[in-house]
Amino acid sequence: MWQQIYDPFGNRLLSTVIASLPIFCLLGLIAFSKVKAHFAALTALALAYLVATLGFTMPAIMAGKAALLGALTGLFPIGWIIINVIFLYRLTVENGSFAILQDSIANVTADRRLQLLLVAYAFGAFFEGAAGFGTPVAVTGAILIGLGFSPLAASGLSLIANTAPVAFGALGAPVVTLAAVTHLDLGQVTAMVGRQLPIFSVMVPFWVVAAFAGLRGTLEVWPAVLVTGLSFAIPQFLVSNFHGPWLVDVIAALVCMACLIGFMRIWQPRRIWTNPNFANRHDISLRPQSVGAAVADPVPSTAHTNAERPAYTRAQLIKAWMPWLILCVIVFIWGTESFKIPVNNLFLPKFEIDGLHRLVQKMPPVAAAPTIESAVFSFNILTMSGTGILLAGILSGLLMGYGPLSLIKQYGRTLYVVRNSLITIAAMLALGTLTRYAGLDATLGLAFAGTGVVYPFFAALLGWLGVALTGSDTASNVLFGGLQTVTAQQLGLSPILMAAANSSGGVMGKMVDAQSIVVASTATNWFGHEGAILRFVFPHSIVLACLVGIFIMLQVYVFPFTLTVIH
Repeated sequence: MWQQIYDPFGNRLLSTVIASLPIFCLLGLIAFSKVKAHFAALTALALAYLVATLGFTMPAIMAGKAALLGALTGLFPIGWIIINVIFLYRLTVENGSFAILQDSIANVTADRRLQLLLVAYAFGAFFEGAAGFGTPVAVTGAILIGLGFSPLAASGLSLIANTAPVAFGALGAPVVTLAAVTHLDLGQVTAMVGRQLPIFSVMVPFWVVAAFAGLRGTLEVWPAVLVTGLSFAIPQFLVSNFHGPWLVDVIAALVCMACLIGFMRIWQPRRIWTNPNFANRHDISLRPQSVGAAVADPVPSTAHTNAERPAYTRAQLIKAWMPWLILCVIVFIWGTESFKIPVNNLFLPKFEIDGLHRLVQKMPPVAAAPTIESAVFSFNILTMSGTGILLAGILSGLLMGYGPLSLIKQYGRTLYVVRNSLITIAAMLALGTLTRYAGLDATLGLAFAGTGVVYPFFAALLGWLGVALTGSDTASNVLFGGLQTVTAQQLGLSPILMAAANSSGGVMGKMVDAQSIVVASTATNWFGHEGAILRFVFPHSIVLACLVGIFIMLQVYVFPFTLTVIH
């Protein structure tokens, strides 16, 4: 048995700095150097191994086993999702059906700002609610690229949009896990998160459009943005507070899509934004046109409505949307407990990582009492979202006219395309898992926990840190949920509020975690530009996380926000 040590150097500041070195190394190499993402991830992993073994006294073999477990987790389920989403997307592109889907979306609205709301926010929220684990960014990034958005716009805006739904993603997995690890009432935790996030569910659509089109461009479409935000936030609040965590995002996303499409049938902005690039100079080098050209078309929207577009038959439209409808249905089924439980009971091989399983002990104050950590790799391949996506790809491919041999060849090409992305994701998850078992992340968390009266603000940033490190709100809740409740009890705060703050703050870290950035770069076929994506989304992530922290502070100290707190 090896017990985690959170201050191995006898100096809290020095231990925190040493623990943070692998993370700064990873982010620094990705954001500010020309090192490819998979080399950056492998370098940071090697540094984390040295810090864990030489600095934090973790046995060398144990550290290697932790990295191995993380690499396996990176490939399954996350890498498995990426392979199969890109496989499906490539089938639709080569078949020509994606071009028809693109035109059909343009027939709803030719305005790029409204396309962002529909695809990146509403459609992405559905996939987050049904599957999570990188699925929404992979799908929406690919669709936005197909619609003509620049790689940076498609990647960065998909990441920003995929924030507010994250806490209830994968049919409520993060909140369910948070309640389990903190031993708090699931209904109360769900309701508390559901009282925090709707504010940001209204804010994020405005944020996404403003990041793309600027303030003036956002004000031109504010009615549609407000409809988008409210039609998601209101169901999110109602379902989370009066039903439970499982269908929050799915119901809210479906209501949001229906309201937005219905609203666009009766309203279009006076100016239609036709350029799929930013209004500012974020990606000037990628623009096919000069900076000021075709940013917005000043003619009335009716001119665009009546403009010539290819006339498709109903059969062609159904065929174009068929793969994505099949994907929606299968992914939703794959996420339900009524499917997962019986299938996993039939086939769920579990592999205990010998030399690591039940040999690491988490210590107070990170845990209320010494806690033994398990290390089991559950190869639930049949119920992984990626398997459902693969099935959707095969069914869609056959219905689109591909033969078995053609599907195999296309899958082989897909594997070649995403090979470096798979290496990157495996290395990044290995890094995150190693830091968790070595206690490096707990050392960083304790630095936040020592902030006293302003701890509610930093509780949200602690959740942000957890997601930035692990790439998962679920993993962040496992990592810091116990620390949040213990600290809350010591400070006389509501444990339910602080636990919820971990999950709500964590959603803003989703856009900067390394695996999400790699998913985005892979989905948009923009390999090697992960640094540009990170530099774009990082300030948005920090500011939004701080806003969550400010809202938590209001809930603790300021009336009438205190009335929303569950004790």
